[in-house]
Parts: sequence; C-alpha cells; structure tokens
Amino acid sequence: MIRVEDLHRHFGGFHAVDGASLTIETGSITGLIGPNGAGKSTLFNVIAGVLPPTSGRVFMDGQDITGLPPHELFHKGLLRTFQLAHEFASMTVRENLMMVPAGQSGETIWKTWFQRSRIAREERALRDKADEVLDFLTISHLADEKAGNLSGGQKKLLELGRTMMVDAKIVFLDEVGAGVNRTLLMTIADAIIRLNKERGYTFCVIEHDMDFIGKLCDPVIVMAEGKVLAKGSASDIMQDEAVIEAYLGTGLKNKDMVGA
Repeated sequence: MIRVEDLHRHFGGFHAVDGASLTIETGSITGLIGPNGAGKSTLFNVIAGVLPPTSGRVFMDGQDITGLPPHELFHKGLLRTFQLAHEFASMTVRENLMMVPAGQSGETIWKTWFQRSRIAREERALRDKADEVLDFLTISHLADEKAGNLSGGQKKLLELGRTMMVDAKIVFLDEVGAGVNRTLLMTIADAIIRLNKERGYTFCVIEHDMDFIGKLCDPVIVMAEGKVLAKGSASDIMQDEAVIEAYLGTGLKNKDMVGA
C-alpha cells in the first residue's frame, strides 16, 4: 500500500530522515521502532503530508503522493494520529466523532437555511455511526462525557474511533501506548487487531513497548539515525545484533535486555 523511496528530510544540517526506503503491505500491521531520535515521527509526518520531504518519493497504491497536504491524503484514506491526542476538549466524545466526516451539509450556511431536513438526516446517520464506533471500542458509557475529561488511554481510543468515522485505508499510529495503563493498552491493541481482521484496515505503528509490538505487528521495521536498519518478525528483530547495538550501544551479550 505504501512505498517510500530514498526519503530525506533535513532541518538545516540535521538529517532527521536520511535516505529511508521501506514498504507497508496492504492488510498488515507494521511496527516501526527505533531509539529516540531515529527519525520515526518525522518519517510519519512526511508520509502523512505534515512535512514536505527534502527529497525522495512516497507512493500509495502505486500513486505518487509525495508532498500532498494532509486534507488530500485524508480523502484518499490515509490518516495519522499523534503522540499527544488532539481532541476537542469542550465537545462530547460523540460530538468529536460526528464532526470527522468531511463535506457535511451543515457546514454550508445557505444549506442550514434551506436544507434543514437534509442536515437532520445526515446528523441522525452520523450519530448512529458514532454510537456504533463507541460500541465497537467499548466506550459507549463515555458518549456524553466531555472529551477533555478523558484519561490518556481513553483519548487514544477516541483518536482510533475518529479514524473509523471515515473510510480509512491506512492509519499511522504514533506511540499509541504512551501514557496509557496496561488494561487500556490491551483494549487498544484488541481494537486494532479487530479493525485489521474484520474491516481490512492497514496500520503502521510507532511504539516503544516491545510486548505491544510483539502482540500486534508483523513485520517490524527498525530505524536508526534516519535510516532503515532492519525488517523482520518481532522475534527476529529482537535477536538482531545491529538492532541491539542501536538500542543499547552494546553487542549480543546484552541481548536478554531487549524486550525488558
């Protein structure tokens, strides 16, 4: 689904992404790991149109999408979440979901005057869709709660729910487990697996929790110093001396520390 070719993103003299090439297969849950500063989030930002590349190309389903802005990629089914959730704090959880789909009739002033019945029908359909999403994520009890009152893990579930309000093809999840307790993290993991198996979502996941990566992801891509260092199954990656060196600065003697 995604092909990245010799991608570079420079900030002055700093090469955050330095010639990265990789593929993300349709229907996969691909993990992206690496030490802090490896270029993972910058890579996500370039793929998702948040940042333009310095050079290199990005393709989705064989189509060149290099440098397209996020709103155009949104319409193509490419969505990206962030390490810190971006909820609308003063709106309810249900309202946060209902506002996601683009092109709603209520967004046009003259339609609010002359097409009120059409707007009412759309809002009923959106409400039904939002309630279905909340039920899928097992957070229906939070539907009328202000989103700003949610815990960190609940906000991550809400972000995942927002991707379900449109026809997402691929979702880039940036540190979905950051600040989330283990119980909610497993709820999030189960939701990702179900979306992948039941609805055909493709995922790429940045995460430092190797237990989480091992439960979800195959394959796993490792970045270091802006480049792709290795790719393979989670178990193979944790046995790779170059990967251990990148994380720990030591060789195989500390292999047992990986995944701790």
